[in-house]
Amino acid sequence: MNRIDITKDISFSRIVYGMWRLSDDSDTSAKHVQAKIEACLAQGITTMDQADIYGGYEAEEVLGVALQAAPALKDQIEIVTKCDIVAPAGRHANARVKYYDTSAQHITASVDASLKLMNIDTIDTLLVHRPDPMMDHHETGKYLDGLIAAGKVRSVGVSNFKLHDWTLLQSAMSNTLVTNQIELSVTAHDGFTNGDVAYLQERNVPIMAWSPLGGGALMTGTGPVQDALQSVADAHGVDMGAVAVAWLLAHPAQIMPVMGTNNISRINSLSDALKVKMDRQTWYEIYTAALGNEVP
Repeated sequence: MNRIDITKDISFSRIVYGMWRLSDDSDTSAKHVQAKIEACLAQGITTMDQADIYGGYEAEEVLGVALQAAPALKDQIEIVTKCDIVAPAGRHANARVKYYDTSAQHITASVDASLKLMNIDTIDTLLVHRPDPMMDHHETGKYLDGLIAAGKVRSVGVSNFKLHDWTLLQSAMSNTLVTNQIELSVTAHDGFTNGDVAYLQERNVPIMAWSPLGGGALMTGTGPVQDALQSVADAHGVDMGAVAVAWLLAHPAQIMPVMGTNNISRINSLSDALKVKMDRQTWYEIYTAALGNEVP
């Protein structure tokens, strides 16, 4: 599997395994989680995507138990995790309201908790999960730089940021933000025309794409989009999901789809997207179906 350089010292697998549902599985044993990771590794998928809030603040610990039981896995994977969302659940059950917190104090507590829960010494990439309207960019930027200097974090990126959010935080940092994780899929395609992708592509910043199958709707719905995907799937001997992922991979903006599933058989087929050869007209056939009309 091809890899994407995030920094001069860090690279991610082109397809990322998303762990937002890890703690929702009926089997969260170390052995079962280890089997999921090994299924990814067998395909060259080495990058694992986490967040402190996933699973009501439980998913990181589920991963950590598995890594404690099989510590050799730590050297075979890259771990991405996120911070700044505070929701009334888990360790933040007493919060009066859901909110974002990019203060140095909160980031400190979140990063320390993530390291402890996942049984790791360093986070490969820390993402600020959501833009915080109350962010003091000088405080946040300086502290994120400090986390890298301290060795707790190897690199920093963001998630769901718009251009102005990105430039505000970057203006207060000496380290370069390395990625933006945004929603992108055949049906959530606005990013290709509203500047989200273009801004990052211009700067050669790799993009992480969350919900690349539209939350599963692409696989369960019916209509012109599914018909277009199925036509390509039949020609390549794969399912529609593989085609939807291949559609993102075909774009020149270095998009890394983040694939989340607890089903081992589906994990085993995540790399099927690499079997699909997507030329420009095929890409536009799928895009046209998603738009509901031909391009202007």
